[in-house]
Amino acid sequence: MKERILQVLSELRPEYDFTEPGHDFVEEGMIDSLDIVSIVDVAEEEFCASIPGTEILPENFKDIDAIVRIITKYRTA
Repeated sequence: MKERILQVLSELRPEYDFTEPGHDFVEEGMIDSLDIVSIVDVAEEEFCASIPGTEILPENFKDIDAIVRIITKYRTA
């Protein structure tokens, strides 16, 4: 899952290296709200994760580990 998320992030924003630790993707402007919507779409389509709107918060998409956690939390399969 982590590798696929990194691939999606790299496709959305090829100008950034999402593998470097210590970055807050949202706070540093590496991803924006439209990118988060794309990540949620991938989570739903590829990982059967139904993330509720109330959980689509910057802190849940701030880094790769947070993204994996939110997808895993709402994964149904």
